[in-house]
Amino acid sequence: MTDLRSMTPEELTAWCKNLGQPAFRGKQLFQWFSRGVTSVDEMTDLPKSLREEVAAAGFSAPAVERKQVSKQDGTIKYLWRLADGNCVESVLMRYHHGNSVCISSQVGCAMGCAFCASTQGGKVRDLTAGELLDQVIFTEKDSGAPISNIVLMGIGEPLDNYENVMRFLTLVNHPAGKNIGMRHISLSTCGLVKGIDRLAEEGLQLTLSVSLHAADDETRSRLMPVNRAYPVDDLLDACRRYFQKTGRRISYEYALIDGVNDTPRHARLLADRLAGTIAHVNLIPLNHVEESPLRPSRRVAAFQKQLEERGITATVRRRLGSDIDASCGQLRRKAMTAGRKGEDAG
Repeated sequence: MTDLRSMTPEELTAWCKNLGQPAFRGKQLFQWFSRGVTSVDEMTDLPKSLREEVAAAGFSAPAVERKQVSKQDGTIKYLWRLADGNCVESVLMRYHHGNSVCISSQVGCAMGCAFCASTQGGKVRDLTAGELLDQVIFTEKDSGAPISNIVLMGIGEPLDNYENVMRFLTLVNHPAGKNIGMRHISLSTCGLVKGIDRLAEEGLQLTLSVSLHAADDETRSRLMPVNRAYPVDDLLDACRRYFQKTGRRISYEYALIDGVNDTPRHARLLADRLAGTIAHVNLIPLNHVEESPLRPSRRVAAFQKQLEERGITATVRRRLGSDIDASCGQLRRKAMTAGRKGEDAG
């Protein structure tokens, strides 16, 4: 099967020419995909012969499996059903500066972070570049809200799906498509050092967010198994190399967990580790996951104050969609649980 939705305009042009079609048909195809068509019949300016070839190549689009809209702030959470029956999540978040969409990079996740619902059930497969792009396109189409910013912080580890993520960035940045600039895109990683070094060499002007969540190996290894492969010192060294190479400030994600990583000692240690670097700490009030014993911190404001007193820029992430399971993985997990219950009942 030819994955047309993951092709660049140049690749689609070559595909069309191979079929005996004019070169400009490739750009037309790319523009149709970027508009979120769900049927070849919508491609009204393409000849029937080409539309038949597109259909034969396996043309498909994601379907809304579930949709939740926050009554509090208008956040929308989507559970998309893919062509193979698997599901992934996207979240539309509305801000004064524009609309952001948080997208998934994998079906499931292999990283095993203790506080995250996405990793329950493990990793199923990587998403293609087209499936990544479709989350942006169809979120915008369904919601009617123009997307200006993209966050790769949903289900999965983007740097564990490196090639497809890089291709997605090429597609979403293309002037013939969504044309979203790199400075409007954030990529979050749990700390895959080799991937960070590789990304630095790409020379992209996106924002790198690193899920740190603890500044000492004992605590971080408890929360994030990846720390056993890439300890804190190795990770922070990679972050320094990334800044030196790109000049882009790194954002460190820090989910505050009651009694685990939110004590004054943890704040001092974090401030010491980041001292002298150009960094921003994004403090995240933990979203509780039913199966997890971890609880949200009661010291968010105090932790922020301690960091700022030591010269570390720290902000608290605004909680959006708290009434609709908006933290990543929760809606997919509920759908999986419901499916298993249905199978057991049968």
